[in-house]
Amino acid sequence: MKACLCKTFGPPSSLVVEEIADPVAGPGEVVVRVKACALNFFDTLIIRGKYQYKPEMPFSPSAEFAGVVETVGEGVTGVSAGDRVVGYMRWGAAREKVVVAASDLVALPDDISFEVAAGLTVTYGTTLHAYRDRAGLKPGETVAVLGASGGVGQAAVEIAAIMGAKVIACASSKEKLAFARSLGAHMTVDYSVQPLKETLKELTGGKGVDVVYDPVGGDLSEQAIRATAWEGRFLVIGFAAGDIPKIPLNIVMLKGCDIRGVFWGAALERDPEGHRRNMKELLTWVGEGKLKPHIHGVYKLEETAQALEEIAARRVQGKVILTP
Repeated sequence: MKACLCKTFGPPSSLVVEEIADPVAGPGEVVVRVKACALNFFDTLIIRGKYQYKPEMPFSPSAEFAGVVETVGEGVTGVSAGDRVVGYMRWGAAREKVVVAASDLVALPDDISFEVAAGLTVTYGTTLHAYRDRAGLKPGETVAVLGASGGVGQAAVEIAAIMGAKVIACASSKEKLAFARSLGAHMTVDYSVQPLKETLKELTGGKGVDVVYDPVGGDLSEQAIRATAWEGRFLVIGFAAGDIPKIPLNIVMLKGCDIRGVFWGAALERDPEGHRRNMKELLTWVGEGKLKPHIHGVYKLEETAQALEEIAARRVQGKVILTP
């Protein structure tokens, strides 16, 4: 089978596509023929050795996939050859076949395409976990989404709107904000020309926002915390800007607000049933037409480097999908 491999840490151009041996399902495992897999911002880091995990080489990028079960190992129940499934692995999905634990798979309804399903697990799973399990988001509350046009930002805008929140999309250009409005954002802030704190305060009538969804970090984080409402919740999603901010704790005290970490990967391991419930709800929303994930582009496996360059250059709006 073909696989996109990282054999040495470096830029996307250092990746290669080669033939490797087919995987074999062990006890409790399943081999899935990958129909589509997705790339995320952290894939640009993991291939450079700048991510929190450093896989043993050679490895493949991509953590989320959708496909068809090919074979099942000893002791596997509830999953059969021919089943359509969606799944998650920390890395390794950018190849024609993967072997995963059967318990890591979720059934994929026939009316949802592999391309759409492949991009649901990480960004949408993270976001639903963030809003429901960490923030306790309620209908009518106001959510400010930083980096609102990227893969995770798109998910944050869409899901907040579905959950009945008022969404303020925050991004760095008119084009990105127009995209966010098409996803359901009610208000926008262009933080390349508008002061974030003051504008968020103005848009909420001085009250401040109830929930901040921050996958960006850097200088924007403190401005956003200063714009939270009393008992607001600031969700730490990631640091796409590259800088991990240092927040003065007196702000947290004076505003009576919370800073809540969102480590979806650890939550998935600690509460697998909670993850499965969230994934089933996401798939239900897609099936009902409530959730319509935007796909930025679909690339061949041989075009993985090009796709990752698009993500690294911040030219992506929505999900980037590979079709092995």
